[in-house]
Parts: sequence; structure tokens; C-alpha cells
Amino acid sequence: MARYELYGDDGSIEGEQCPRCGDVFLADHGDRKHCGKCGYTEWA
Repeated sequence: MARYELYGDDGSIEGEQCPRCGDVFLADHGDRKHCGKCGYTEWA
């Protein structure tokens, strides 16, 4: 995912951030969202 897809035109954050880390975006894998830093996973 390109970095520009995570931010809106006004600079607001559109991507979902990790609830543990706070400053890391969650990767969307379709059936789950995953944080590459701490390993946090949300299953859909």
C-alpha cells in the first residue's frame, strides 16, 4: 500500500492505526488487519 493512500488530501489520517503502538498503520489483508511492529491482529 502506498503511503499517500493512508492520508487524505488535507493531511488527515484515513488508515487504521494499531491500538497498541499508536503510530503504526495496520496492514489490510482482506480477512485480517495486522501490525508489522508488534504483531497485533484483528480478524474480520
